[in-house]
Amino acid sequence: MLLSRVSAATLALVVLAGFAAECIAQSPPIRIRGEIVKADAQNVVIKGRDGNDYTVKLADNARIGAMVKSSLADIKPNSYIGVTAMPAADGSQRAMAIHIFMEAQRGTAEGHTPWDREPGSTMTNATVTEAPVSGVDGQTINVKYKDGEKKIVVLPQTTIVAMEPGDRGELKAGTKVIVFGARKQDDGSFAAPAISYGRAGIEPPM
Repeated sequence: MLLSRVSAATLALVVLAGFAAECIAQSPPIRIRGEIVKADAQNVVIKGRDGNDYTVKLADNARIGAMVKSSLADIKPNSYIGVTAMPAADGSQRAMAIHIFMEAQRGTAEGHTPWDREPGSTMTNATVTEAPVSGVDGQTINVKYKDGEKKIVVLPQTTIVAMEPGDRGELKAGTKVIVFGARKQDDGSFAAPAISYGRAGIEPPM
């Protein structure tokens, strides 16, 4: 009887350990923002904005995007854009940053969701339905996504960039990056399917 109880207890511990391991394996992905301090063929080491170093292993087929300086004039009706913003009391979004997607990226993460650039910030990926027009608070853009629409207020300090195909060879020390979908591995490193970086010293603004 005692042996049976010990066996049952051991089995329970094994099951719990397996469950814990599964929970770790399924831990939610995170975004990592920062500057590359070291890079080789497999990994990039990033000094995060929190001061910590992150070793990121990029998948062989990782999506690599570059960001270049752009302007409001490049945003036109039917452009597909991402807007990092703070919500205003009237329901509009006051843009901190806008990135213009490539046509091949149309539909990427479409919608309006909470974001983690700043406390309370949001991300809206949507199609421009009306060209920028002058408003009381600044230039405004109307966008539409599958579940709704938003008015975007573009301020003088809003950073605007455009996405371009990236080159893994440009992931060098000093390059500012944002990593998407990073999952922590058993060895403490992170595996990631996508990374974007700024060209010519640009910092990814989202």
